[in-house]
Amino acid sequence: MIFIKRLFIMPVLLAVTLLSANPVLAGSQGMPALASVNAAAAVAGENALLFGKNADRPVPIASITKLMTALVVVESGQDMNEWLTFEERHVPAAANAWTRIRVGSRLKRSDVLRIALMSSENFAAYTLARSHPDGFDGFVAAMNAKAAELGMDNTRFVDPTGLSVENVSSASDLVRLANAALAYPLIGEYSTTGYYRAEFRGPRYSLSFGNTNALVHRQSWGVGLSKTGYLTEAGRCLIMVSEMDSKPVITVLLDSLGTRSPMGDAGRIKRWLASGDPGSVAAAAKRYEQEKNAAWAATEGSQTARINQ
Repeated sequence: MIFIKRLFIMPVLLAVTLLSANPVLAGSQGMPALASVNAAAAVAGENALLFGKNADRPVPIASITKLMTALVVVESGQDMNEWLTFEERHVPAAANAWTRIRVGSRLKRSDVLRIALMSSENFAAYTLARSHPDGFDGFVAAMNAKAAELGMDNTRFVDPTGLSVENVSSASDLVRLANAALAYPLIGEYSTTGYYRAEFRGPRYSLSFGNTNALVHRQSWGVGLSKTGYLTEAGRCLIMVSEMDSKPVITVLLDSLGTRSPMGDAGRIKRWLASGDPGSVAAAAKRYEQEKNAAWAATEGSQTARINQ
């Protein structure tokens, strides 16, 4: 994609270097007001944040996990044209893992990866891990090893799908993950595919898949990387690289109340970078944030302890 190729040749211009870990300040002292409880933004190619909101807090990240899954798959060097078989799970899923894919059917690894990213297909992510040379457990170990290599100190994975609440990371860590993923245009292409029809074998059938991020369909956003996520415990999540103020910007938005809240937050960040306007969020979002911050304060340190186990 043209956008991805430009990411590493355009000059990196940091207009601001503001950092904030206090959500109360967001929107009240020149920072963008966000519905997301935890957030970060950075110019693509940089780990330094343009701003952060609880950016180092380890929280469940749901299907944002699949971006690390994709990175491990691509770096494994396995044949992307190999036909993979969708086998019965060898362990129960941690949450609802409903799928339209039939057990025993086959699909090329490249297509399995595409639908795992663009449509967040959980059975696809599971199958990618199951087909790893070191097996499922080896795949998860590789995910954690990659996180450590990238300096993602607040991150831990226990499964490749994000169905487990034990998959945790922070907004600042996920900026590092996005930068690593941008080195592989295939991940950008697959994660921003709008629609795709996958052709299965054994038996032969086809299924259509759509992207879970509506912004990939809007040319004005220039989305070059995308992944959404949702669990009750994680809220609505989005990681994305898009054109903002003539720069490719990584936005990480974790734990929003509404289905469209992360996309609304992306719009607020885009306006803030262009004009300095902090914007505003609905009262319901503010109440949700207060509840989540109170819950975090009551259990602060428990996630960090699990990461260090």
